[in-house]
Amino acid sequence: MINQLGYIGIGVKDTAAWEEFATNILGMELSEKLDDGTLYLRMDEYHHRIIIEPTGNDDLNYAGWGVATHDDLNEAQARLQAAGVTVEEGSPEECTYRQVVRFITFKDPDDLRVEIFLGLHVNADTPFNSPRGVTGFKTTASNGRPMGLGHILPGVKDVDVTERFYRDVLGFKNSDYIMMTRPDGQKSKLAFFHVNPRHHSYAIGAMPGMKRRLTHFMIEAKSLDDVGFAYDRCKENGVNIQQELGRHSNDLMFSFYMTNPSGFGVEFGFDGREVNDDNWVIQNHHTARVWGGNRFRQPQTAGTAPR
Repeated sequence: MINQLGYIGIGVKDTAAWEEFATNILGMELSEKLDDGTLYLRMDEYHHRIIIEPTGNDDLNYAGWGVATHDDLNEAQARLQAAGVTVEEGSPEECTYRQVVRFITFKDPDDLRVEIFLGLHVNADTPFNSPRGVTGFKTTASNGRPMGLGHILPGVKDVDVTERFYRDVLGFKNSDYIMMTRPDGQKSKLAFFHVNPRHHSYAIGAMPGMKRRLTHFMIEAKSLDDVGFAYDRCKENGVNIQQELGRHSNDLMFSFYMTNPSGFGVEFGFDGREVNDDNWVIQNHHTARVWGGNRFRQPQTAGTAPR
């Protein structure tokens, strides 16, 4: 059914700061810019993977999950309606704005707008061209299956309730769990899910006191040097590093975290593991990192552009 995290929409206060950050720091390509300041950011052959919208909330507005066929989309709609979820069909104008053939939309248990779409626009005649020389972002698995944008990790009210919704209604598959100990001594469960060979396209955790819905989104580069160059660009341009270079325990991603102009995180990684459902074993980890990544700094003020 659902086969990838196709795109996300982020509402921001400062689109100019985001344009500078996305192109100069992350190395994404600006695919299109609308009159109101909306930015379409490109990472591969598709028209966009991220839509930056001038809504002022500095947070995740919606997540778009892709399917391969009309039958898949109809099946997803039927499963949602059978579970008592109100589903709306995207209008022709909304489909044009999303650059898709068709989509449906609904709210998840945490009131996040979720979209399931078919047919994201492909720019076949113009190859992806990073303004900072990024060799490419990994959006396709080694077996050729789509892996999409990367992953998102929003905070949720009840991990168990949200887990059951994405697993039992939408058909996401559990990858594993990490049991963290918060500074107040309380245990906190992070749950990770895959919809393709990427170890996780979606993860959730209870984040009490967090001001925003989204903790971070992750993009995966095709080379180790791409990560190193991005890290250097952050240092050279005064972009805050939230977590230093290190390797995760569950997806084995080599990465670091930076603060974006909206004040939440972007994980920039390389070499994440792929899941084979024929032999995958769900595990429970008690640390997020194999090594590194244990240096936290204060995030910059939301809307501040890199120097």
